[in-house]
Amino acid sequence: MGKLDNNILPKAWESLLSSSTFIPVIVKTIERFHDTSWHMEPNIHECFEMVYIKRGHAVFEIAGYPAEIGPNDIIIIKPNQPHKFIVKSESGCEFIVLSFKFVNRFDGQYSDVSLENFLDFVSSKETGAFITLKVSQKNDIIVLLNRILKEKENPDIGSELINYLLVMELFVLISRALKMEWENSIKNKSPKLKELIQASVNYINNNYERDISLKDIARYVFLSTSYFTRAFKEEMGISPINYLLQVRVERAKELLKDTDSRISDIALSVGFSNQQRFNDIFKKYVKLTPLQYRKNVQVKKH
Repeated sequence: MGKLDNNILPKAWESLLSSSTFIPVIVKTIERFHDTSWHMEPNIHECFEMVYIKRGHAVFEIAGYPAEIGPNDIIIIKPNQPHKFIVKSESGCEFIVLSFKFVNRFDGQYSDVSLENFLDFVSSKETGAFITLKVSQKNDIIVLLNRILKEKENPDIGSELINYLLVMELFVLISRALKMEWENSIKNKSPKLKELIQASVNYINNNYERDISLKDIARYVFLSTSYFTRAFKEEMGISPINYLLQVRVERAKELLKDTDSRISDIALSVGFSNQQRFNDIFKKYVKLTPLQYRKNVQVKKH
């Protein structure tokens, strides 16, 4: 699939394109069956490689790490990782391979950048050289994989557009599945969860002056907003948004006390979009308006 002509996209999909600079593009698809006599030398690819095992068992050796895979397992190998594939089951192994890159929709250049959530996860040190994912045979991801394979062979008009939409949907579903697995993997690992909450606290402390939202903070540690909010409150005794507002107010107090900056400028510098919102939040936490607070600290100074 080459560079997609924006003119053939329905109007309803324009917002999807505009929200994503890089889009996933399937470079190659392979459907194969191999038995134990098959041998594969270690090789390296410049693109991502996603392998879905339909039946049988095998072992991938990726960057020196073994990964055992069986029926309905998906493994995603990151670019430039040496790997080889060893069939283990006597009855052989049937699998689908999708090689993919990400293309810049503006200039057609390939990139290792992906959909935002997917990129957040695959670029994480937690995942190493590859990612594994367990699915059921009737899972939507598998249904889409088979549809993509079928559509790739379809010569009819519009098949390129359909494949583009299928690939976009595939990576959204993979992103969701990875996020769910990630949450499940840490739910019973208290030290890891504490580490993630501390990472989110650091993120807030370092970015409070920016226009960040609950979604941005949760995404930073690759958690859903609902699960993240619960975990943060259990650990910190306060919601993430209230913690963010407290950090902004504390910084504003320092600026009101130590500078002669205008209150409207202080409001903007600590992350509030307007002075009225700043005044309301400040008074809620300090029981004084910013102006009253400044006057009080100035009186105490003298």
